[in-house]
Amino acid sequence: MRWLRVLLVALVGLLVLLQVRLWTGEGGWRSVAVLERGLQAQTRENAGLQQRNAALAAEVEDLKSGEAAVEERARSELGMIKPGETFYRVVETDNASSAATAPTAGDGESP
Repeated sequence: MRWLRVLLVALVGLLVLLQVRLWTGEGGWRSVAVLERGLQAQTRENAGLQQRNAALAAEVEDLKSGEAAVEERARSELGMIKPGETFYRVVETDNASSAATAPTAGDGESP
């Protein structure tokens, strides 16, 4: 009977030791929870990067397939024009805009 109690105490002690290792050791519940949070964050980041990559791939395909996209880029980013076109730049000055709106002396009254 005595050896049965010793065996029971040893088995309970072993069970407690294994439980402590399960909860606090490497690969335990805490480290698994931390890894799962990291995995979720990485999954969100990957989804965003996949969307960005898809947009860039579509832009590359558009640039490869048609001249319209290349022409639009050249016009907007490089300021290029086609042969035979005339480039006009309209510049408004502060003096011209204020003179058009300000009343002049003598308007509306005759001497």
